[in-house]
Amino acid sequence: MSTCLWAARGQMLPFETLSTPAHCLGVARLGGIQMTAPVFNLWVQLRGQGWIESREGRFRMRRGDWMAFEKESTPLVQSDAHGLCIGIALDASALEALQVLSDGSLYAGRGRMPARELRSLLRLWREAARSGGEALAVRPLLLQLAHVQRELAARVRRCPGRSRSRKRQVFGRMQRARMYLEGNADRVVRISELADLTSFSSWYFSKAFHALYDESPQQLSVRLRLERAGHLLRTTSMMVGEVAAASGFDNCCSFARAFKNHHGVSASRYRSETHRGAAA
Repeated sequence: MSTCLWAARGQMLPFETLSTPAHCLGVARLGGIQMTAPVFNLWVQLRGQGWIESREGRFRMRRGDWMAFEKESTPLVQSDAHGLCIGIALDASALEALQVLSDGSLYAGRGRMPARELRSLLRLWREAARSGGEALAVRPLLLQLAHVQRELAARVRRCPGRSRSRKRQVFGRMQRARMYLEGNADRVVRISELADLTSFSSWYFSKAFHALYDESPQQLSVRLRLERAGHLLRTTSMMVGEVAAASGFDNCCSFARAFKNHHGVSASRYRSETHRGAAA
């Protein structure tokens, strides 16, 4: 018996309850799923493009991208007309079983997968869906997802905390803060917002964040906003001043300095060189 919620052809479906330890999800061809059940969920874009809106912000999904959310995030996942995005919702028992199997876990975050792993993941996802969420059939998929997240898992030991459990807890909160920065790259995010999100003090949050990611929250915020500015210059006809405002810079002069320091050229030259390269 298949356990899969599938939204396609413009359907917008809610996911409200999790009756088994794992439930497969899929969106395609302008379909969408709104997660309302408080469960961990992970998504992988297999084809085309998609968008995810969550409490952490709004994210574009391209082929090979994956995103994972803690139960508080309740994301809305949508596909474009040619897109295909698969996901899985997991309860606490499924995550605990993964810890027993691999001494690891799954974490909130985002990243990319090579094409060869996408085919393997789709096969395992289909087998899990056909099994009705049966634990043994889901295990290979969970182990594959844990492998995809291996670079994230390697950072757990860098988190403050005396026990492995505490380190994982801190890491999960820090990952949510990082995703919040990535999902709000159109504005300046204050440290107090991130501290509240993680339930840490501003001092503790800033110290733990730098130890974990080798840059401060402010540095990451600026880098993400400048990367967004570069994307807007490449893909839109917005004026440079409009791009600056859409990337959270109120002052065009400070934007110009920051952009050149990051990209090595002015915003105007960056756009012209990008267009020249595309035309060649």
